[in-house]
Amino acid sequence: MKIVFMGTPDFSVPALQRLHDSGHEIVAVYTQPPRPAGRGKKERQSPVHAKALALGLEVKHPEGLKSEDTGSEFAALNADVAVVVAYGLLLPQGILDAPKLGCLNIHASLLPRWRGAAPIHRAILAGDAQTGISIMQMEKGLDTGPILLVEATDIRSDETTAVLHDRLSDIGAKLIDEAIKNMSNLTVKAQLLEGITYAAKIDKSEAHIDWSQTAEAVDRQIRGLSPFPGAWTFYEGERLKCLASEVVKAQTGLSAAGQVLNNRLEIACAIGAIRITRLQKAGRLAQNTDEFMNGADIKTGDRFE
Repeated sequence: MKIVFMGTPDFSVPALQRLHDSGHEIVAVYTQPPRPAGRGKKERQSPVHAKALALGLEVKHPEGLKSEDTGSEFAALNADVAVVVAYGLLLPQGILDAPKLGCLNIHASLLPRWRGAAPIHRAILAGDAQTGISIMQMEKGLDTGPILLVEATDIRSDETTAVLHDRLSDIGAKLIDEAIKNMSNLTVKAQLLEGITYAAKIDKSEAHIDWSQTAEAVDRQIRGLSPFPGAWTFYEGERLKCLASEVVKAQTGLSAAGQVLNNRLEIACAIGAIRITRLQKAGRLAQNTDEFMNGADIKTGDRFE
C-alpha cells in the first residue's frame, strides 16, 4: 500500500520500521518540527524524523495541518492509508478524509478505556491488570473511532511505564502491519459506550509521593511515573526521585507513614510498606538501592516526606 506515516516520539519508531520492512511504499513521513533540546538548546530532530532519514524517506514537519496549502499537499500524496501513532497534532477533517482508506491510529490502551494523552501511565496508576493496543479508524472525536484489531497484555507487578511503553510499542508495530495486510478481511467494530475513561496528561504536581496512601497505591505511583516525570520525595530537604519499587511484607508496627524501616530502604505507608529499588538524587545518575545506600547516610527511623 501507499502509506503516509505520522508520528513523533520513540514509541512510533518500531511501527515505521515494521511498515518499511514489510515492503509498503511510504510516500511521506510527517513528524513534529525539530525543537531546542539539551543544555545547548540546539534543535533536535524527533526520533521518527531521524529514523525516516535513515530509511531514505521524505520527511515533512509542518507546524500545523490546518492551512489549505498543507491540506492540498497531503491530499496530493494520493495515499491509500495514513498510519498515525503519537503524532502530537490534531488532524483536521480534510486530512482524515484524504487517504482512500482513511487514517488508522495505534493507541496504547484497550479502548474505550483510557482515551487521550497518557494511557500507559494511567493504566499503571489505576492498578489495571491488563492493557494493550487498539488499532482504530480515526474520526474527529478524541479516540472515539471504530476498532479494527485489539491485542491485550497483562501488566506485570514490577513493570514501570518505561518498560510497558516499549512492550506496547512493539505490539503496536506488529498489529498495524497485520491490520494493513488484512484490511479487506477485518470486521470493524464500534467502541462500547460503557467503560469509557480518559487518560489526562500527566501533571508534575502528581509526582510528589503521598506516603499516607496504601503501599499498593504508592508502588503504582512510583512505577506509573517512571521515568517521567518521576515520583519524588523529600529527605532532609533534598529531593529524591524514586524510579522503581515493590510492595513488601514488613513489620511496620507503630511506624509513621514515610518512616524508613531498615537499611534495605523499606518505607512505611499508611497501610503496608514498599521497598524502593531504584532512585536518583538531583543532578546524579540513577542507581539501584544497594549502590545508593553505600554512599548514603539514611538510617532506620528517618522520615521521607
